[in-house]
Amino acid sequence: MWFFFVIGYILANAIFMVVQTKLTLSPYVVMMVAVLVGAYIAAHKFIKHQQRTLTISEMNRLTIGSVAAMWLLNALYMLGLWLFLFTPVSREVLTDMATQQPLPLLGALLMMIVLTLVSTRLGLWAFNHFLAPK
Repeated sequence: MWFFFVIGYILANAIFMVVQTKLTLSPYVVMMVAVLVGAYIAAHKFIKHQQRTLTISEMNRLTIGSVAAMWLLNALYMLGLWLFLFTPVSREVLTDMATQQPLPLLGALLMMIVLTLVSTRLGLWAFNHFLAPK
């Protein structure tokens, strides 16, 4: 089921990349809305195919698996940017910045991981109850 979450997350991010060419949005808002779209698609597909709601253990496994897959995709995206888009000068500047002040970067990364975990869990819980078959 995490596959459907990742599909929804990728679709929402692609749409927001187009939107951000015209309108500036906070990256946290974009990530949270993309996670909620992924949670909706995953919960909808599960309920449609199983004809029942997710149990708590299934929600926990889906949350952890989805967030892990999402961050793996983000790591691959950043690796691709690092290898194919950044010049050697840009890489050196980013490396120096990260080594001189790593705490703000680590704090932002930790906050984004916690935000994705919490919003995924809340989104799955809400959509699980909202889409529950009668």
